[in-house]
Amino acid sequence: MAIPVIDFSKLEGKERAETLAQIDNGCQQWGFFQLVNHGIPVELLERVKKVCTECYRHRAEAFKASRPVQLLDQLVREEEEVAGEVNNNKKKLDDVDWEDVFVLQDDNQETMREYRAEVKKLAEKLMETMEENLGLEKGTFKNQFTGNGEHEPFFGTKVSHYPPCPRLDLVELGLRPHTDAGGVILLFQDDRVGGLQILKDGEWVDVQPLANAIVINTGDQIEVVSNGRYKSVWHRVLATGNGNRRSVASFYNPSVKAVICPASASAVDETTGAYPEFLFGDYMDVYVKQKYMPKEPRFEAVKAIN
Repeated sequence: MAIPVIDFSKLEGKERAETLAQIDNGCQQWGFFQLVNHGIPVELLERVKKVCTECYRHRAEAFKASRPVQLLDQLVREEEEVAGEVNNNKKKLDDVDWEDVFVLQDDNQETMREYRAEVKKLAEKLMETMEENLGLEKGTFKNQFTGNGEHEPFFGTKVSHYPPCPRLDLVELGLRPHTDAGGVILLFQDDRVGGLQILKDGEWVDVQPLANAIVINTGDQIEVVSNGRYKSVWHRVLATGNGNRRSVASFYNPSVKAVICPASASAVDETTGAYPEFLFGDYMDVYVKQKYMPKEPRFEAVKAIN
């Protein structure tokens, strides 16, 4: 089983209807899909790879002093102390992420600034495509995310490296299972080192590495605005024993001052559960405390705030 791969350039040609249907299926049945021929120059993507590789070289030593490494070292010492004894309750680090991460917003690195501008354009074009599939007015997502233009949407880029883990028997995950809080997420993932998985029909499915593709997934706010037709999906990253996984995830999210609610349109499935109207900032306050917990209680919690 593999997540859909969609040629985004065909949206402009005679295969537009078929491509729209593929995107709708990707949003509705998977919550994840990969775009190829998406319009971001390959030359720029190659420069992004180089920037990330160089960045990791500078950060690799610091990661050795990070909390995940310290916790693993402590666990290994505890294991050595009971060496030779019967231990049927072997501890694992299941509440940390084996991940080195930093976030870019208005950075001054030219390559990353160029990349973020291209990705932001792609996100907005993709949201317009979703609106068309949902039968919503053009600009519905952007209007909600900006409070009808009164606020700027949040657009951030999370650059992650998942270094090799020396004890996969103690650390299984580079990133714990979760859904994303925001809108549209655009991921430029490693094309050699895998590890990203989504939960599909109760099974974890690999998001296959694909050179120069952009992985798309829909966050909790897309689920709300689409009234449940497009679902946010649980995903995780497995730790790896060799190779350094690169991950550049950009998030097109509402402003914290934006009011989010289901859009009213006949094309949106009215049989799905109703979602509350809420301030995105309130949702984020709940999310940071419940990120790795079931998402349904988040909507109930934010509903109780209003």
